[in-house]
Amino acid sequence: MSPLMRRFFRIFNRLFMVPMFRLGLGPLVGNPLTGYIMVLKTVGRTSGKVRYFPVNYTIHRGAFYCISGGRRTSDWYRNLIANPEVEILLPGGPVFARAEETTDPTERLTVIRQVLRNAGFAGFFEGYNPYKISADELAARTSDLPVLRFRPLGLANGAFDAGGWAWAGGLIVTVALVCCLVALLA
Repeated sequence: MSPLMRRFFRIFNRLFMVPMFRLGLGPLVGNPLTGYIMVLKTVGRTSGKVRYFPVNYTIHRGAFYCISGGRRTSDWYRNLIANPEVEILLPGGPVFARAEETTDPTERLTVIRQVLRNAGFAGFFEGYNPYKISADELAARTSDLPVLRFRPLGLANGAFDAGGWAWAGGLIVTVALVCCLVALLA
């Protein structure tokens, strides 16, 4: 992916995708064209600050999986290696999980292909068609691609829980309704 595209996605993710998930609106953004997204809530390995990273994912045999398109240099990947316990904001709700790298070749190929298919148009950014590429060629082209498995440990805080962002939507709706009511009565 070009540096310009990386910059675009970094800004788009920070200003749109992360707020949508934090507001509990994740189900509205995932589809086969734009891809299915989960947001990783990691702890910075040096800063200790909470960081949010949207990634494409798949669910396979009771675990969540994603790949690091930036290979082992991605900040979110290095944060997960340093602090493997993570909150995941899924479209259906938040989950607390432990991250681990997947090394089994068969599992890796299955998951990589499915994540790239679930990525919508972004699945083609690696330079091949994830629907048509052979297993051998996929294995060769993704040999340096980290595959992360997230084993669920329990529930995490959601948008509608204490500390979540969903209150903002409720407040906006309430203020709008009060304004409409005042306008009608005036």
